[in-house]
Amino acid sequence: LKQVFNKDKTFRPKRKFEAGTQRFELHKRAQASLNSGVDLKAAVQLPSGEDQNDWVAVHVVDFFNRINLIYGTICEFCTERTCPVMSGGPKYEYRWQDDLKYKKPTALPAPQYMNLLMDWIEVQINNEDIFPTSVGKCKEK
Repeated sequence: LKQVFNKDKTFRPKRKFEAGTQRFELHKRAQASLNSGVDLKAAVQLPSGEDQNDWVAVHVVDFFNRINLIYGTICEFCTERTCPVMSGGPKYEYRWQDDLKYKKPTALPAPQYMNLLMDWIEVQINNEDIFPTSVGKCKEK
């Protein structure tokens, strides 16, 4: 268990929705529909009267949390030695570019790529300009 909560690992704690808020209620509704065996089209359909940006934000955060949990269970099997390239099979190689430290697309071992990716996503999710915590304030893209 200590290994799971190691800050140097990819796993990050779930971003929580504050109880009693509209986003918390949307999160509960999304969880219930995903766990009920309902088809996915119905599960992600915007509930009547809800703000589309808030609904999307809830699903993005839930998706990020689920990916973190899944990756946390397999990351010990994908090391820089066993996964020296971030790829999508033999035909596709993913390269990291963030315009900060990595100015050009750079080949990285899969664990390093995933850590950078999850860090980047977490920064985006925690950016109040992109995902405000107040309901109804998401920017239109």
